[in-house]
Parts: sequence; structure tokens; C-alpha cells
Amino acid sequence: MGRNIILVDPLPRTLELIMEPSVRARLEALGEVIVSEDRAMPAEDVERLLPETVLIFGQTDMPRERLDKAPKLKAIINVESNFLPNIDYQACVERGIWVITPASAFASPVAEAALAMALDLARGITAADRDFRQGVERYGLEGNANTFRFSGAPVGIIGFGDLGREFRDLIRPFRNKVRVFDPWLPKEIIERQDCEPTTLDDVLSESRVVCVFASVTSENEGFVGKREFALMKPGAAFLLMSRAAVVDFPAMIEAAQSGHIKVATDVFPEEPVAADDPVRKTSGILLSAHRTGGTRDAFYALGSMAVVDAELIMKGLPPRLCRRADPATASMLRSKPVTVS
Repeated sequence: MGRNIILVDPLPRTLELIMEPSVRARLEALGEVIVSEDRAMPAEDVERLLPETVLIFGQTDMPRERLDKAPKLKAIINVESNFLPNIDYQACVERGIWVITPASAFASPVAEAALAMALDLARGITAADRDFRQGVERYGLEGNANTFRFSGAPVGIIGFGDLGREFRDLIRPFRNKVRVFDPWLPKEIIERQDCEPTTLDDVLSESRVVCVFASVTSENEGFVGKREFALMKPGAAFLLMSRAAVVDFPAMIEAAQSGHIKVATDVFPEEPVAADDPVRKTSGILLSAHRTGGTRDAFYALGSMAVVDAELIMKGLPPRLCRRADPATASMLRSKPVTVS
């Protein structure tokens, strides 16, 4: 009958990072697991294993010529969480090969952190703490001179995928009017979530809090720049929670440094951030080291979602938890590969 090989090539992830022992046992029940974790699986090993491979967990390069060598392949499960331009997505569709990612495992922790950072910027929590430690604190009303209430404040969301929708659900008790800009979605989907679909300029100019959850594509790199930041209300909060490349990062730093807006960011153009990077000394920015999604439970959810869907696929059923790569959109994505888990 031959071998059913599960090729595990998850760098920068490891199985220990994303799978509890019970979940790994379920994976191993599906076939012969062959793992390369300390480095990307060598090309010669991939080529040798492909004829018997039924599942790939990881970011292995899979152009059409490799797919030709993998007649038993049923699914490629990207556990890095970004669809990368190293797979022939159209060929996979033609051959009935699922290409999926459990990236939505990060949606809840990122949304939770975004809410915390939005509250921080609105109420000046971190800024007040720094002032207090430096002996220049202000009390009472004077200490709230540059703050605003998050409750009821108009909120704008740029990018309404898993992250944006999770954030919208999380803030419902705060009774915010929510405007959404997402050119990839029909207005009916946005309206179903009790949001107003609108233009980018309207989101920026009418919101007290703007959250960016958009992925980077070939069409939107740096699309929030100096002109866009100038549209924002003085003292408004801008949170960058998805990918740094969607904004003009120097323009964002300048807008914060000038005092025009308050900024929080969890992502940076280059990571780890250099010790002498000016962003470290820029006032008006709340900094987070790309950590908002990387909670222990989220990494375990990444692995469990992947294995659950692998079990379904091996039974001839469609995946239920992971997001499928669509060739039309996957070819446009430009996110940098993750290098740190």
C-alpha cells in the first residue's frame, strides 16, 4: 500500500511550540511524520519524500514541478500564518489540494491587545505612568487634558478580516459607531456586523480611534501616508496591528512626534528593531514587540486547528477551521515571512 508521509517543515515554528502532546499524537495517527525543525527541510529530502507525501505542515516551496511529483498530496497547511508566494496556488486548486492556514488562531489575542492599547491611548494610562515616575504627574482634570473616553468614541477599522471582525465583536459593549474600509469585501458583509462601510478618507477623518488590521498586498503597500495622517482628528489614536508595510512608517512616526495623533504599533518594518532605531525615542508612540498574537494558547490553537482539519481532509471531507488560500488573492499578498515565534 506504500507509505503515507506527513512532511513537517514548519520553520520558524516547531511542533513543540504549536502542539500539545495529545495533538501531536493525533497527527502521528494520520501517517508517518518526518520533521525538519532546526532548518528548512533540505531540497533533496523534500524531492525524495514527495511521491509518498499526503500532507505538508509548513512553508515548503511547492511550485508546479514539485506538485507533479506529489500525486498523493491532499493538503498543504501553512502554520506560519501568511500565504507566501512560494506555492502554485492555481495548480493546487486544479488538483484538489487544499492550501490552508489556521491564522485565525491569533485573531482573539490580537483583538484583545488592540482594545487594551486603544484604551491606553485614549485615557493616557502609560503616559501618566511615565509622568508619575519622572515626578511631573498631573492630578484630576488637569491630568486628563489630552485624553478622551473610549466608550462612545467613533472607531474606524481598516481591514475587516478575522482580526477586524474579532475586534468589532470585542468592543460592542462600548457602544462605538464603527466605520470600516475594506475594498475586498462587499458592503453587505460589513453591514451585517453593525458597521458602516465607507472610504479610507472617511474612516480616518471621522474616527477618534483607527485600527489597522489589513494584510499587505501588491496594491496597498504604504497606502496610509502623510496625506492620510493629516486627515485624522488632532489627538486621535492610530493603532497598527497587522503589518508595518501597509503604512508609510516614517510618516507615522512624524505624525506622532508632532503631537498631531497618538500611535500604538505592534509591528515594525524590520524586526527585531535595531537598538538605535529612532522609533524607540519617539514620544507619542506606544510600542509593542510584535507580541500581541503570540500567546501560549494561541500557538496551541494553531496546531490543534491544523490537525483537526488534517483529520477531516484525510477522511475526504473539507476543512472547517482553517482559512483556504484563494489563488486570486494569495498571489497579491506581500507579507514578510515570520522569523520569530
